[in-house]
Amino acid sequence: MAETPLNGDIEQQGELRLSSPDFEDGQRMPDFVGYVNDNDNPELHIEGVPADAESLVLIMDDPEAKPAAGHVWNHWLVWNIDPDIGTIPRCWAAEAVEGYNDFVEQGYGGPSPPDEAHGYRFKLFALDSTLETPPETRKNRLGSTITLNAEVLAATQIVGEYHSDQGTAF
Repeated sequence: MAETPLNGDIEQQGELRLSSPDFEDGQRMPDFVGYVNDNDNPELHIEGVPADAESLVLIMDDPEAKPAAGHVWNHWLVWNIDPDIGTIPRCWAAEAVEGYNDFVEQGYGGPSPPDEAHGYRFKLFALDSTLETPPETRKNRLGSTITLNAEVLAATQIVGEYHSDQGTAF
């Protein structure tokens, strides 16, 4: 797998902050976010976006899926988010570009752990430009596009936990 800014845990960079009224960082997410439940994205609040940011990128992935899936499972890829958005509401009809997740569906695909609890990373990046990348783009290509065509001005992440007893598609 190519090393890009989107892979792995994100070290805090800048004043960018991501939070949710639906769960605390590292805590259990509500049932409604689950793939086999309502499959609704949680509400997310964004603060500290650099003044010179042109767009935001949001990734949700599950690194703990690797033993079962063979790779980090990607649940949500969104780019060219308006840096002035402030809040991404529950059931967001994205006013940005949504890529394909590993369910091979465009948009949000909620947690569906095959075993026990998994930690789902919500990673947010502030970029100095928008990305000319089609919706068919997957995470590695999006990360390569950022590496070649944009500068990451700030980055942050939060983690929400979801348990297999909350619902699984496997």
